[in-house]
Amino acid sequence: MLWPDRNAARRIVLTVAGVTLAGGVLAGCFQPLYGSASFTNAPGIAESLSKIDVAQIAARNDTPDSRVAVELRNQLVFDLTGGAAPPQPTHRLIVNITTTRLPIILDTETGRPDVEDYGINASYTLAEIKTGKQVVSSQTFARVSYDIPGQQQRFARARGLRDAENRAAKVIADNIRARLASHFVAGT
Repeated sequence: MLWPDRNAARRIVLTVAGVTLAGGVLAGCFQPLYGSASFTNAPGIAESLSKIDVAQIAARNDTPDSRVAVELRNQLVFDLTGGAAPPQPTHRLIVNITTTRLPIILDTETGRPDVEDYGINASYTLAEIKTGKQVVSSQTFARVSYDIPGQQQRFARARGLRDAENRAAKVIADNIRARLASHFVAGT
């Protein structure tokens, strides 16, 4: 006999049926974060994100930060619009960044770094264009490391740094996009 207690078997079947039914009902409430459909008459999240105008990120022209600022802005514009032409903006995003480079592992003979850490700290503010009201203000950061393959390979070191800058900019753009999407979903 497989189930000596019929009540236990009935409870298990009812529990499984209840969980399946609850899962089906709740699946109807799911709204993809970056989908275009919305259960209310409010615009979808992708549409709301595409209406954000990303301001130029301030950085001095004669510093490496200027290239990182352009890379970060390009990542944000692409992430928010999906590569499409942006519609009339309703919000403006202002981002400020600072960058750091720290040696992690040093060559004991030469004192030069073998591994460095590159970091971006970003503070950002989202404001409504009509009213000028700040709706989101937050900070995020990214830290990425990169190897320096041999001390005599200057160009490999420069390329490693550039790749680290690009990866850090992508992380920052993803963090900002996720935070802005949560604002448009939950209003927080």
